Amino acid sequence: MRRRDYLRSVGVGAAGIAVAGCLQVEDTGDDSTATTTTDDATTTEGATTGGTTSGDAETLRVATYDSFFGEEGTAGRWLKAAWEAEHDSTVEFSAPSNGVNQFIERKREGVGIDADLFVGLNTGELVRVDEALGDDQRLFDELAGEVAASDRIKDDLRIDPQNRALPYDTGYISLVYDGTTVEDPETFEALTTDEYEGALLAQNAQTSDPGRAFLLWTVHEYGPDEYLDYWQRLVDNDVRVLDDWQPAYDAFLNGERPMVVSYSTDQVYYNDEDQLPRHQVGFLNDQGYANPEAVARFADSDEPELAAEFVEFALGDDAQRNIAVNNVQFPATTTAELPEEYAQYAHEPPESVTFTYDELAGNVGEWTEAWARQVATN
Repeated sequence: MRRRDYLRSVGVGAAGIAVAGCLQVEDTGDDSTATTTTDDATTTEGATTGGTTSGDAETLRVATYDSFFGEEGTAGRWLKAAWEAEHDSTVEFSAPSNGVNQFIERKREGVGIDADLFVGLNTGELVRVDEALGDDQRLFDELAGEVAASDRIKDDLRIDPQNRALPYDTGYISLVYDGTTVEDPETFEALTTDEYEGALLAQNAQTSDPGRAFLLWTVHEYGPDEYLDYWQRLVDNDVRVLDDWQPAYDAFLNGERPMVVSYSTDQVYYNDEDQLPRHQVGFLNDQGYANPEAVARFADSDEPELAAEFVEFALGDDAQRNIAVNNVQFPATTTAELPEEYAQYAHEPPESVTFTYDELAGNVGEWTEAWARQVATN
């Protein structure tokens, strides 16, 4: 989850200035290459953690997002240390600035793939991979048959009918609201009423994972023929759309608006006596949109067996517990247990909803582009 490092160091101001009565789809302009300093090495696009590989130890190359491994206490750091303590191999992480799109382009151009695993894939991204490359080019290969622990993955989190991408955690998109200022809206329709005019912060569905998930949640609720009508009512009620989760959450923390599209694990970070009332979790229509994160093995991996072994390790109970806690998410498997304190503040919705791969294939791009044409031009 890309918000974890931010939550550890909140305090920066929100990007952009609201204009009363006018929708804004605002861009922070931060499209720089991800750079992360670790104890062992500095990581940029194409560089890795872990320093120099010693002796004949095998090296597993894992591409992911920077906050998965960049600081102490992250899921990637835990996985690296725990794996290397038990195996004669090293793990090197990299954070390509363009995410999985970088590997799509490399595959198109016939350039070698310099990684064995991709960590952080969601359903829509997997659909984009397949639609961009077609049947003639394989970016990822089948993995589940080589990973016995894949049988433990919750059925409703499985995102790939071809068994290439295996979920390792999930989050639920919800509302987070300041309970000292507003009440839980409880329904989608309530957000369009006068009581919540100018209250909601959302994210750009073209550039933000939670923004896209919230858009898909509205499509799930209203259908592909009516979701844009719903968004028009949100626009008319002065929803404010920022380019990604961090600037939207900044605006919420700064008191600019009392409600933000976020995650149902918010209280894991904000649960003391003063903070808890200002960080309430709201499940619209008693639902939350599940947004699993998955790991997939590149078809061109130099270490396919080692990659499968690492995924097996990541789906073990101890790893699942630590990934969930360090990523502020929920485990993907049915057997992992969370700490009691974590379970108290990480809320699961009464009903989980999501779109499957087959439902998104051929649709998610069109839905997102139609949303952008209508919402971004208001």
